[in-house]
Amino acid sequence: MENYKLVLPEHLNHYGYLFGGNLLKWIDEMGYIAVTLDYPGCNFVTVAMDKIVFRKSIKEGTILCFETIKTREGKTSVEYTVNAYKGSIDTGEREMVFTTQITFVCLDKNGNKKQLCPE
Repeated sequence: MENYKLVLPEHLNHYGYLFGGNLLKWIDEMGYIAVTLDYPGCNFVTVAMDKIVFRKSIKEGTILCFETIKTREGKTSVEYTVNAYKGSIDTGEREMVFTTQITFVCLDKNGNKKQLCPE
């Protein structure tokens, strides 16, 4: 699944680059959208993200592409790889700026782990 986000002035840090917390929020959101669409009727929460490494700076006006791929399914949890790319408006090429694995767990109405709903 691919989603896009435009980096606006309100997303920037005091140096004029994308604030890392905004990127992490978007990564979480893109993963949540994917898991929710893949498992309708299930309720999920984020339980883990691995390796938080910001590879490249991102300026205002950058269009980010988020690629979300399911990589593992357990009994109560699902893991996705989320890659973030920045595209060049001039050449159309894209460059990876961030990647992580994000894990979601399925919960019942009381907040306890429950088996995944069938796809």
